[in-house]
Amino acid sequence: MQFLGVIPARYKSSRFPGKPLALIGGTSMIERVYNQAHSSKMLSRVLVATDDQTIYEHCMNAKMEVVMTSESHQSGTDRVAEVAKTTEADVIVNIQGDEPFIPSLNIDLLCRQFVDSDVLIGTLLCPITNRHELRQPHIVKAVRRADGRALYFSRAPIPFQQNDDFDIPIYRHLGIYAFTKTVLLEVANLERGLLEQFESLEQLRWLEAGYDIMTSVVPEAPIGVDLPGDIDKLHRWMEAGGLS
Repeated sequence: MQFLGVIPARYKSSRFPGKPLALIGGTSMIERVYNQAHSSKMLSRVLVATDDQTIYEHCMNAKMEVVMTSESHQSGTDRVAEVAKTTEADVIVNIQGDEPFIPSLNIDLLCRQFVDSDVLIGTLLCPITNRHELRQPHIVKAVRRADGRALYFSRAPIPFQQNDDFDIPIYRHLGIYAFTKTVLLEVANLERGLLEQFESLEQLRWLEAGYDIMTSVVPEAPIGVDLPGDIDKLHRWMEAGGLS
């Protein structure tokens, strides 16, 4: 199977304009993500998909493969789907552009879901060990079936613990997806579902439409960047002995 990694990157973010070009230890965030993805053993190819000329030129100067895409896309999935139309890859991996230290092992684990199986959509989860995270709407929670497929995703703290006699693992959703090419093009054409509109979670559109989403569990969430202040936190983490 051929696996293509696509990193959608846009400049016009309301919360952090120009985020892909933010410097982390002297290297742009998009280049760090690209390098992490490029070290994956499963991906046959990695490219950046952007609608911004500045990002495009930065990637070209840094010797990263990059393509220009439409400015009209409403989500990273739509941008990745545009790229999928021109590739022969069997599986397309949508890699978040704001996780500069995403482990390549996470990408490999996600890709392996598709080997010798009937998986059509895959994603990753990690355990929630801090109960405070359960109450944070920006941290998406997930409940999975016994076979690993997702039951539901929510910004609410799920599952609710009614029975105090025992505990079960509670999972956080990580925003990386992989799709077979055919299914990616299908879900990109779906109308927004009621659940998606209610919770503002794109993956609920796919569940509501009847698609299964396979999940795999990794030990912890990669460090992400949401706001400009997160860059300073990353620098402090690096100075304390984190990856550089």
